Amino acid sequence: MRLRNVIFTLFVGLPTFAVGAWGQLAPSPDASPVSNAPAMPQDETPIATFKVNVNLVDLFFTVKDKNGNLVPHLNQQNCTVLEDKVPQKLKNFVAETDQPLTLGILLDTSGSQQRLLPMEQDAASEFIRQVLRAKDEAFLLSFDVNVDLLQDYTNSPRLLSHALYKAQINTAGGNGSGIPGLGGGPVPTVGDPKGTLLYDALYMAANQKLDQETGRKAMIVLTDGEDEGSRMKIGDAIAAAERNNVIVYIILLADREMYWGQGMGYFGYGAAKRIADETGGRLIDVGNNGKKLEAAFQQIEDELRTQYLASYTPSNAKADGTFRRVSVECHGDQGDNLKAQVRKGYYAPSAGN
Repeated sequence: MRLRNVIFTLFVGLPTFAVGAWGQLAPSPDASPVSNAPAMPQDETPIATFKVNVNLVDLFFTVKDKNGNLVPHLNQQNCTVLEDKVPQKLKNFVAETDQPLTLGILLDTSGSQQRLLPMEQDAASEFIRQVLRAKDEAFLLSFDVNVDLLQDYTNSPRLLSHALYKAQINTAGGNGSGIPGLGGGPVPTVGDPKGTLLYDALYMAANQKLDQETGRKAMIVLTDGEDEGSRMKIGDAIAAAERNNVIVYIILLADREMYWGQGMGYFGYGAAKRIADETGGRLIDVGNNGKKLEAAFQQIEDELRTQYLASYTPSNAKADGTFRRVSVECHGDQGDNLKAQVRKGYYAPSAGN
């Protein structure tokens, strides 16, 4: 959820006013302007101003019924937002069915995707063509032994598709040595060999591409969920998405036969599910099935176009930098329970920020 700082200017009939982390005394001018007005009476106190930061939390979420069908057209009376189990007073509740979307597409181009890459390119290209509208933006990253920006922000499906088809499998000659860096190729390093820098890619996309964007933001990651050699841990990647209000959808493309054929175990599912669940997205396991991949993209498109936005000022106003757990409870007009798909929480601001 995005945390906005909304500035209010208040006037107080005191020469100074002590405020905490939320307030700041306005500086006095160096010299008073020339005026013919009568002098201020001795017992009248000058007016000082200060600014108070009010932190507004934005929650984007989707709602489904017991059969997994999307539920549109709910209103504020249908849903309750809780922070650390405490109900919050909503300042805004709207259906975000057609609001601008900022999208990051992350493509796994490590050796494990060798047999799946052409299928991924075809399906992702068609998804981009269908979902991207004139007011939307998207960028494309690939990750393997390195993290590369293949296409920066654009609303052109043609440019994004062109970049998709330029992506190639990269194992750095088999030794996987590299240092992640947006736009850079593998650089020799000392230490453990790199393999699939999934967590680094998520962290960098959230902190270097999506951090300055506002409104609805999402990543779609095509991967088998395996990470080898990232400098960032899975918790770092999740926290980066949470701090920047980014929903992460993971389409799990796992060529399990390849793993088994090489005598290796497959362990990507659990990590991928954790990333998607904690950021308010979803994991869709398609294996190596092209039809399931197309269906997965359609499901994501439907969810992104059937979102709600709930905004509130937290009842806990402490600027302590702690993680606040959030949940959304919704019910239908007939009292039936519904399931909200929303991120697990956000980080409160720290004092002085």
